[in-house]
Amino acid sequence: MATAPVEPPRRLVNSLGSDPAAPVRAWLAALPSAVQERLDAWELTLERVDAPGGRSSLVALVRQQDGTPAALKFPVPGRPHAQEAAVLRLWDGWGAVRLLRADEASGALLLERLQGAVSLRSLPSAKALLEAAGTVRRLWVAPPAADHGFETLTGRTEEALAALRTAGALTPTAAPLVEQAAELRRALADSATEEYVLHGAFRQGKVLAGERAPWLAVGPVPVIGERAYDLAALVTDRFEDLAAGSGAAAATRRRVAKLAESLEVDRDRLRDWTLYRAVAAGVRETASGDRRHGELLLEFATWL
Repeated sequence: MATAPVEPPRRLVNSLGSDPAAPVRAWLAALPSAVQERLDAWELTLERVDAPGGRSSLVALVRQQDGTPAALKFPVPGRPHAQEAAVLRLWDGWGAVRLLRADEASGALLLERLQGAVSLRSLPSAKALLEAAGTVRRLWVAPPAADHGFETLTGRTEEALAALRTAGALTPTAAPLVEQAAELRRALADSATEEYVLHGAFRQGKVLAGERAPWLAVGPVPVIGERAYDLAALVTDRFEDLAAGSGAAAATRRRVAKLAESLEVDRDRLRDWTLYRAVAAGVRETASGDRRHGELLLEFATWL
């Protein structure tokens, strides 16, 4: 059991310290004691807190009572991460990190230990896309019985539309793209014909090297919807590499076609979801102050 104080990583503190939501501020302040309580309750030995870590959770590397390595995760409380334990139970280690224990009161998750420093982003782009496609395919399963509690894609993106328009208003030059993205989203929602459990935040950085399987997904924000939504993030992954080369627009369209064909997803729907997600991310990044990255994402959307 740990005796030294548990301190949240600076990246997490900087990311959430200015959050106006009182519950998030209270969670951050209580995090050191919450971690220690869970270490004691589950008889875990703390090795170290993962740093720099992420911006929406604390992960501590621990040892279980029998010496088996594991990872103790505390996601930021709220709807986006509330169903992480439920979807990990559903997958039961198939294509994703295995859930060992969960505590509903604190939101703590005890997960199998993966190689946090080795993600698909460490591979060459073509190989990474191939491995990512094989991983995400395993996650797409039929929704469980009624009352599963997972958010629907229509609901999630409906809420996001208001944020998209608000952020877009701060970048008037992006207005035509914002309007196009909003129209595409409405058309996609109205014409959807399939329902799968989706990772919801899938990208190369969310796939880590493991022991029982070469690559396993982490950090799901589960949602029920069509596969093209999940796959769209893979199209935008490492888009800076495409931008740095010649023929970026043609290379982007080839990536869409290749991913759609390999995973038997409608190419036009994948293109449309990718454009929507690229515009949404672009205006969000621009509004938050990262104008260079945001404008490059918006340019990427035009290549589609």
